[in-house]
Amino acid sequence: MDLRQRITELMPDVHDELAELVAIRSVADPRQFPPEECERAAAWVRDRFAGVGFDVRLEETADGSQAVVGSRAGSRPDAPTVLLYAHYDVQPPVDENAWRTPPFEMTEVDGRWYGRGTADCKGNIVMHLTALRALGDDLGVNLKLVVEGSEEQGTGGLEEFVQANPDLFRADAILVCDTGNAAVGRPAATVSLRGMVNVVVTMESASTELHSGMFGGAAPDALAALVQALSTMRDEEGDTVVDGMDNTQEWTGAPYPAEQFRSDAGVLDGVSLLGSGSVSDMLWARPALTILGIDCPPVVGSAAAIVPKASARLNLRIPPGIAPQDAEAALRSHLAAATPWGVHCTVETEATGSPFQAATDGPAYRALAGAMQEAYGVEMTHLGQGGSIPLCNVFAELYPDAEIVLMGVEEPQALIHAPNESVDPTEIASMALSEALFLQRFA
Repeated sequence: MDLRQRITELMPDVHDELAELVAIRSVADPRQFPPEECERAAAWVRDRFAGVGFDVRLEETADGSQAVVGSRAGSRPDAPTVLLYAHYDVQPPVDENAWRTPPFEMTEVDGRWYGRGTADCKGNIVMHLTALRALGDDLGVNLKLVVEGSEEQGTGGLEEFVQANPDLFRADAILVCDTGNAAVGRPAATVSLRGMVNVVVTMESASTELHSGMFGGAAPDALAALVQALSTMRDEEGDTVVDGMDNTQEWTGAPYPAEQFRSDAGVLDGVSLLGSGSVSDMLWARPALTILGIDCPPVVGSAAAIVPKASARLNLRIPPGIAPQDAEAALRSHLAAATPWGVHCTVETEATGSPFQAATDGPAYRALAGAMQEAYGVEMTHLGQGGSIPLCNVFAELYPDAEIVLMGVEEPQALIHAPNESVDPTEIASMALSEALFLQRFA
């Protein structure tokens, strides 16, 4: 049977299975959701891959989560080996009141399927299953599988497990299915990932709050000091400015049109995009500093008092070419130099991650380009991604000869990590067809 026709016939099952998986509230944070939900999701994934011929089992990783690990032999023992990756854990729903549909109940609206994890990354799990069901017994490659349960928490459990069991995941090509396309109907491979440095910076100016009427004007204000220091990290054009860090690199892959980005990001009328470079430069080739949160008195309930202590959580994304240890040192140095009035400044590092750059001149990328051209009818492009996937660096270090391919069902309208996450089911169908064709070609 023609693969495209077979996948079309499978789409009702795709809908039902993704709805089942979305209904499992697999947020890997026991402070918010019971751990039994992640255990249910792991068992669901295990059982479905067992149903498509995998010898599969659950393995506990160092952070206490469960990874689904398996293998399936192809028709030839000497055939190339492909490792399939996805994750079943999801981001928390954030503000459930901001959702137009229940976050853990998959709901169709205007042709898209809404729900937490529909795109990131449960949609990619059903994409794998659909590709394999379409192929049936016609499998010319050997397959390995890992579906983890703590990717969104960034605890590194799977990274440690892979490093401790390198032979378990050794492959000629690794499909990291946790990214996506430029837009619906525009296939892409992600070839560049930014690394990151997360810190909490704290300003302290006094031992206690002080009445703003009695002391204001002479007493140093920790919150004002924090605001002033943070303001030095963007220039007038919106470029991220960290002393000692290059912010002039340019992206050489596919462009991201500014008007499309404005629409995808929901930028309000009259609000300018940031930076002196193109959208692609700013997203994928240059550092980007984001203030994730500030600890200070809220507006409601605040007193007429000078704040003696204030903190901010910062996320610095770094492109390939900048090492995380260098970025961390530059960020610490910049914050110390920017702190005014002798206010005490401390910086605590939460996490760091290295950027990633894929080699794209091997047979796996050629096979993928041909597969996507056949599936979509248009040429595959190369994208960057501002997010970080530390596992890619582990794979690259352990398996230097493996080709690492980042792909998936996401695209800008999916709104991953935000309220109203969704997936276009045509992307699941087209990406499943791309994967099936790739496995045939790579064999």
